[in-house]
Amino acid sequence: MNQIETAETHPGADPAEKPRLVETRRRIVVIEDDRDIADAMSYSLERAGFSVRIARTGEEGLDAVRRGADLVLLDLNLPGMDGLEVCRMLRRQPGSAHTPILIVSARGEEVDRVLGLEMGADDYLVKPFSMKELVARCRVGLRRLDARANGATGYVDENFEIEFDSYILRYKGEEIRLTHKEFELVRYMVERAGRVLTRERLLDRVWGQDADVDARSIDAHVRRLRAKLGPARHHVETVVGIGYRFVR
Repeated sequence: MNQIETAETHPGADPAEKPRLVETRRRIVVIEDDRDIADAMSYSLERAGFSVRIARTGEEGLDAVRRGADLVLLDLNLPGMDGLEVCRMLRRQPGSAHTPILIVSARGEEVDRVLGLEMGADDYLVKPFSMKELVARCRVGLRRLDARANGATGYVDENFEIEFDSYILRYKGEEIRLTHKEFELVRYMVERAGRVLTRERLLDRVWGQDADVDARSIDAHVRRLRAKLGPARHHVETVVGIGYRFVR
């Protein structure tokens, strides 16, 4: 839906000036090299009320997202830059680090789905799929984005009380002092409780481009974190050969 601003809504405006359209629809970038599939997705999404921009290559997709996107639909089999690399780059760019990414791919094996999610995708839809399901998945992704934007200010359960803005963590009423990065590590895991997080993903999302930290050194950071957590250390669980997860 578009809103129209006129001279009536702005008393000081020139009445002869034409109304100015203000785009209020959610913006979706479709990165898909198959023209028929891209056009079908675009048609269905436009009918559902979204604004859609199509990119045929990974490079075009990155540029389109930089110009503004609320959600990205990403194919994996792209010419030139592979879709997984596009996903990784989107997650490394500040402007798209939290933009929902929904992979749409003919690669349906479990290893492909797991890899896509580990690279930073929020959801994975295997081709062929119904357009109704695609639209529904997009709406779910955007609701999650809105929830993050509205922002949880903390986390509370029967054991933990965590204040994100104040960098305060209490376990069974006792405050545990953590460094900035230790707290960010806990926060990232708590916000994704129960999900397995690879060392590479923790590195990307907590340390970013810090050249002094590599994926294997995450183990040392987790050991120090567990030592400080003391009786709460068992809530940070090791998943052998993959990474870590927070368990309630």
